[in-house]
Amino acid sequence: MGRRAPRNEEERDEFDERVIDITRVAKVVKGGRHFAFRTVVVVGDNKGRVGVGVGKARSVPDAIRKGTERARRNMTRIALSGTTVPHHVIGRHGGATVMLKPASPGTGVIAGGGVRAVLEAAGVRDILSKSMQSANILNVAWATMDGLKQLKNAEVLAAMRGKDPDEVRPFWERRARNDEQREENSN
Repeated sequence: MGRRAPRNEEERDEFDERVIDITRVAKVVKGGRHFAFRTVVVVGDNKGRVGVGVGKARSVPDAIRKGTERARRNMTRIALSGTTVPHHVIGRHGGATVMLKPASPGTGVIAGGGVRAVLEAAGVRDILSKSMQSANILNVAWATMDGLKQLKNAEVLAAMRGKDPDEVRPFWERRARNDEQREENSN
């Protein structure tokens, strides 16, 4: 039996795939050590969907392929507020902690290593972040995913707090909305 062809070739090409870590790992057996490669791959559509996958194989290309497949399978939709995140959040995984904070347009992605790769693949263009405690790239990537999964859009957050959605939006979005309303009222 042959392998099945991908359902939609165009769908495969529209994803942003990034290999963020390649590590040689060893399994100790009776006759010595068996070496393999572990890769961490981030896949995103730059529109709010992102996934992280880990692949392990004896050769690097096979490990990358496995990691990419797992990342596609693990893709989740995240709440974005324009080009940034809707609110401050802290993600944790293992020993890694990642703080994500919304930033005004034009700030750029202020992040390093695994955090930057995950955020850019998700489509975030303006954000402030800080990676704390562990520097392990895999745990940092998973912590970033944990933080992104915690995000809620302004309407849901406002309903939870019993406030108007405009009160929980970042100040630059409130200002833009007020300017639009003033223009409509003046016409």
